[in-house]
Amino acid sequence: MSQAAALYIVPTPIGNLNDISQRALDTLQQVDLIACEDTRHTAKLLSHYQISTPTWALHDHNEQYKSEQLVTRLLSGQSVALVSDAGTPLISDPGYHLVNSCRDAGVQVIALPGPCAAVTALSAAGLPTDRFAFEGFLPAKEKARLDKIESLKDEPRTLVFYESPRRLLDSVAALVAVLGDERRLVVARELTKTFETIHSLPAGEMLLWLQEDSNRSRGEIVLMVAGYRPDSDDELSAEVLRTLTLLRSELPLKKAAALTAEIHGVKKNALYKYGLEHLES
Repeated sequence: MSQAAALYIVPTPIGNLNDISQRALDTLQQVDLIACEDTRHTAKLLSHYQISTPTWALHDHNEQYKSEQLVTRLLSGQSVALVSDAGTPLISDPGYHLVNSCRDAGVQVIALPGPCAAVTALSAAGLPTDRFAFEGFLPAKEKARLDKIESLKDEPRTLVFYESPRRLLDSVAALVAVLGDERRLVVARELTKTFETIHSLPAGEMLLWLQEDSNRSRGEIVLMVAGYRPDSDDELSAEVLRTLTLLRSELPLKKAAALTAEIHGVKKNALYKYGLEHLES
């Protein structure tokens, strides 16, 4: 039974091959073509499950050009599966141009649920998960990396990054430089594999822990950062204090502090303490 003409987004295991779904296997078996980030990498998965569907390389350097050819095939009635080397396609992996081109051309896009390293790591990290921001990879150059972290300094949501082994130490050092020693970090590496590790420490201690053993930086890495949580008036951002000051000009301090806390997700007591010390005459 062949698949209906459509682009199928097919997540693949991030380590343990048993994590692939039966629906994903059926789709890879039945489509006319598999577009993959690295044909050699995908060949190992297909060989393991005895799938002989033809593959086609679709990566960062050829995606815009090859997307046109794939859309032509799809419009002619063929079915195509899109996979990345691991996890869910498009999540810091190629595929955006292809999906966008399919949408523009009226080609149906069907997404299968499945493995994603960011979500897998976050679910076991012990950090707040009610709100989080996935930021992909931090910039490779030092200044750009520091500037990026500075822009996220007051972000209250849990931050989730992907990181390479060779840049992990530099990224953690940059986090310490901008956020301080006490912001909690979680490093999750080699998820679902033999040497899976999920380690949680304040930023300063995490940097030392990583420096002690280079093996702790090996493998596929998800780096997570606790969101900004002001504990005192010294940690209240300029934006928060401006809101408090504006509200205090029209309302009693207790009410102004309560509203500011609700707007920005900060602690009411810290705002009230600041107001008593700086806004009350």
